[in-house]
Order: sequence, then C-alpha cells, then structure tokens
Amino acid sequence: MADVLDRAHRLGHEVFAPIAAKGDPGRLNRPLVRALGEHGLLEFVFAGSAVELCELREGLAHGCTEAETALALQGLGGYPILSRPAVRDAWIPRLSSGDAVAGFALSEPDAGSDAASLELQAKRDRDGFRLTGTKIWISNAPEADVYSVFARTSETGAKGVTAFAVPGDSEGLSGAHLDLLAPHPIGRLDFDGVRVEADQVLGDLDGGFAVAMDTLDLFRPSVGAFAVGMAQAALDAAVAYTQEREAFGKPLAQFQAVSHQLAEVATEIQAARLLVREAATQYDAGVRPVRKASAMAKLFATEAAQRAVDVAIQLHGARALQKGHLLEHLYREVRAPRIYEGASEVQREIIARELFKEAG
Repeated sequence: MADVLDRAHRLGHEVFAPIAAKGDPGRLNRPLVRALGEHGLLEFVFAGSAVELCELREGLAHGCTEAETALALQGLGGYPILSRPAVRDAWIPRLSSGDAVAGFALSEPDAGSDAASLELQAKRDRDGFRLTGTKIWISNAPEADVYSVFARTSETGAKGVTAFAVPGDSEGLSGAHLDLLAPHPIGRLDFDGVRVEADQVLGDLDGGFAVAMDTLDLFRPSVGAFAVGMAQAALDAAVAYTQEREAFGKPLAQFQAVSHQLAEVATEIQAARLLVREAATQYDAGVRPVRKASAMAKLFATEAAQRAVDVAIQLHGARALQKGHLLEHLYREVRAPRIYEGASEVQREIIARELFKEAG
C-alpha cells in the first residue's frame, strides 16, 4: 500500500500541482481530471480497495489538494453508477480515463445532513420518470457529464428515495456555480421535468438511500485520509520552518512551547491515520455497515487536521496569512471536510447510535 501512497505523493507534487495552478479556482479542471486518468489513479477509485483509496487521497492531499478533490469528486459521483451494469458499462470506462466527469447530487436547500428529507420529485411518466426540483452543493455542477441523482419516488421517508444516472446534457437540466471558501467545483442544479428512463435507475426502485449510504460508507474514511494528507503537509511545513526561524537567539524549535505543540499534532495525525486505516480495512474485509468506524475516522481526522493547520499557521506567524502561502491555502481547504459528507455533529450522532445499538 505504501507504493500507492508514495506514487500519489510524488505525482501530486511533480505532475498535478502545475496543472492545477493553470486552472480556474473553484471550477472544474478537465485537464487535471484527464491527467489523473492518464496516470491510472482514477481506476483505483472504481476497481481498487478502500485502503488503496485512502492511501491515494492522503498522498494527493499532501502534494496537490486540487488533484485530491478532483479524484474524490469523480469517485463520489461515479461510484453509485457501478450498481447498474448497463449504466456502468456506458460510463465507468470514460470516468476511469478522465474523459468524462461525474457529480454526486444528494444535498438540497432544505435537506443536507438529513438526506431522508429529500424533496426532488421523481414522478412516473409512462415507463420512466420526470425529475423536478433543486439540488445544491453538488460536486462538479453544473459542468459534469453525468450525475448520480437522488430523488423522491414515494412519500415514505428514506425508503422512498431512488437513485438515477442523469446525463449532464439532459433537457430541462440547468445550474450555476457556487463560490466557496475552499476552491472546489461545487454548484447548483435545477431540474425542470428532466426525463429519465427506467434503465437509468441505480440500485433498486425506492432503494436509493441504500445506494447513497453505501457510497458514503466507502468515502467517509477516505475524507479522513484527505484530512490526514493536509495535516501532514502542515506539520512538515511547521517542522521545517521552526528549525530555520530564530527568535531571541535560538531556533523556534528549541522552545518547549513550540516543540510540544508539534509533538501533539504529530500524535493526533498518526492516530487519525490509524483510524482511517481501520475503517478502510473493515470495509475491504466485507464488514457492512462500517458506519461507526467510518464516522470515527472522518470525525477525528478532520477535526485533527483543522488543529494541525491552525497550529502550523500560528507558528509561522503573519507570513502564513499571505495569499498564495501553502498554509493560507490549507486553511481554506481544511475547513470543508468537517462539513462535507456529513458534518462532525452528524458523525458524533452516528457513533452514539451505533454504541447504543451494540449495547441493546
């Protein structure tokens, strides 16, 4: 597995970072997605193990957060498509090569963490459906070539949601970019009677919530890996800087108030890495669901990464606040994973529910 981590780390720094720098922040960077495909990294998302996915995301996050995000969004949007062979055969080869881009359309203006409250309507239309409503905070929107869309097919809560593969050029589908603190390609989608055929259903009819949860079970630990990669980059920068920067006649690293902070950060990063690895290992071993382990990994890793970046900025001082500084970039990047794919509060709720379920 170390080979995957090392390769992703090297490619992130040497190959993907220059391509990312040429892109428009907060917009889909198709050359970057194609480069990920050309180097064979997108194949890991659809055909690799959960542990490999985590190694991949950690390595990329250290060297190029934009490449990490492009890979993750491609996987998140494309993974539900694996659940239907005909749709899979049409899209997965193109998604794996980077020739096409996918989006994951779950969240809505009034349904974020409470995904069972989705309101996007999928009304029967002869042998198919018509989708009407709005999705927001959608990966790669409005430019993706295909979206995994979750819509309401019956009024039975989580059991009344169905997943669909919806081409981005579908008639009646429109959208707009959203500008976020982190430079991620996220947008809004509006469905005005968008026609989908019965063979575009992913998984079972009224079984879309299970498709969404299966996807999130796989990707939540790897969100933790993304956080670990950023945290490690921040720690590496802080260790290097505090050995070089002098104050009051000696390097900052020789002040106990500095060195002990770095020791705490390093310990939390390693603990996060182990939690991520444990959740991914359980997933690869066929444990279902892995919700408690996934939630623990995502919760601890993303919170630890926020602290790691904050400590690194504090030790660097004002220079780390300058636009273009690595830590300024990481400070904007590291905030989002504590919300994406279930906020930290949601992860705590998942963990608590699992604890009581086990006790009962």
